[in-house]
Amino acid sequence: MLDKATTLTSAKELADNCKVRFPGESAEYRRARTALLAEEIALRRQIERVADMRRTLPPGRDVKNYRFIGEQGPTDFAGMFGDKQTLVIYNFMYGPQRERPCPMCTSLLSAWDGEAQDIMQNVALAVTARSPIERLVAFKNERGWRNLKLYSDMDQEFSRDYHAIGANGEDWAGLHVFTKRDGTIRHFWSGEMDFGTADPGQDPRGAPDLMPLWTVLDCTPEGRAPKWYPKLNYGP
Repeated sequence: MLDKATTLTSAKELADNCKVRFPGESAEYRRARTALLAEEIALRRQIERVADMRRTLPPGRDVKNYRFIGEQGPTDFAGMFGDKQTLVIYNFMYGPQRERPCPMCTSLLSAWDGEAQDIMQNVALAVTARSPIERLVAFKNERGWRNLKLYSDMDQEFSRDYHAIGANGEDWAGLHVFTKRDGTIRHFWSGEMDFGTADPGQDPRGAPDLMPLWTVLDCTPEGRAPKWYPKLNYGP
């Protein structure tokens, strides 16, 4: 986080001073790439400004001590923090009405499984869903997830309060952050971008995007194919 008194060199000047070059590039390519680099630098700064605003949110409301069933048995909300002061929860779209879980959630969580050990050095990380824990663990084993901690919200109280259930009983994904300070659990931040906040022609998604899949594809000339979505499998 930058000191607020810090004066930054302009993004354009930093881009103009960049010495990175690649074999055979044309002058036209270099001009366009340098202009893009300035925008990328500005974007990085905007991401940091937003993250700074998020970090300085005032304390949220106190949170009730929800109950879950984890892989090691029943637990309360406080127990999900372990020895950490912050808890990140993802609402996994795998409720009892679904024959199979959401492919998008699965893609995201498959990527997170590889990062979970690193994330949990800093904060607690939990994945909740409305299916029985046995069903969740069976899918975890099917996917080869090793590090994610899964919890069943069998009474669905947390799911109702934190927008994981739609008007017709359907699943909704969500990302939520809670803090525990001096024994008090409070809501800190939740993703709030939905269909009502989406721009024309785009699916609702947060910023920055939490899915490495889209971050990689955004770096390619094809970008995000507008009608392509991840699947649970791609054949034999």
